[in-house]
Amino acid sequence: MRIYNNTYDYRRFLKTSLYYQLLGPKPKFSRFMPNSSKLNITKITEIICYCFMPNHFHFLLRQVEENGITEFISKLSNSYTKYFNTKNQRVGPIFQGEFKSIHIETNEQLLHVSRYIHLNPIVSYVAKDLKNFKWSSYAEYIDESDSALCSKEIILDQFKFKKNYEDFTLDQLDYSRTLESTKHMLLDADQ
Repeated sequence: MRIYNNTYDYRRFLKTSLYYQLLGPKPKFSRFMPNSSKLNITKITEIICYCFMPNHFHFLLRQVEENGITEFISKLSNSYTKYFNTKNQRVGPIFQGEFKSIHIETNEQLLHVSRYIHLNPIVSYVAKDLKNFKWSSYAEYIDESDSALCSKEIILDQFKFKKNYEDFTLDQLDYSRTLESTKHMLLDADQ
C-alpha cells in the first residue's frame, strides 16, 4: 500500500522523522523547524541516511540513548499513521508488522548498508536518477551544500571526496539490480 500520496506526505514524514529523533521536551510539532540552529536538543538517534519509497522506508540510524531506535520508530510510525488516517479518512495500520532492524557490526557492513539504502529508488525502478530523487539522503551526500539533516560524517569521512562516495555507490548499481530481480524470481517460484 502506498504510504505517501503526494509531496506533502513525504515532507510530513521527513519532518516527523527529524522531530522524533529528539529526546525529551520539544517545541510543538506545528512550530518545529527542522533546520533551526536554535535547537540544541539531545537526540535519541542520529539519522545517518534514509530513503522513503512509495510503500516503505529505510533508515540507517545510530542509537544515542538506550532504546532510542525502538522509541524513534514507534513514535514516528504512530504519529505518521494518525496523520495519514485522519487526512485520508481511514482507520487501521499503514505499516505491516514490526519494523525490521539489523545491528551493524563492521565498517564494511556500514558502508554497504548506506549504499543499499541510497540505491533503493533506482534498483526498484522508482527513479531514473538518484541525484534527482527528493526522498533520499543521497543528494545530501554528494552535493556540495552543507545540509545537516543527516549525520553523514561516519560515512563521508572514509572517502577523500564526495565524488568517491558517489562512485562507490554507483559502482554496485548493476549488481544490485541483478540481486533485486533474482529475489523477485525466487519469491515468484515459491508461490
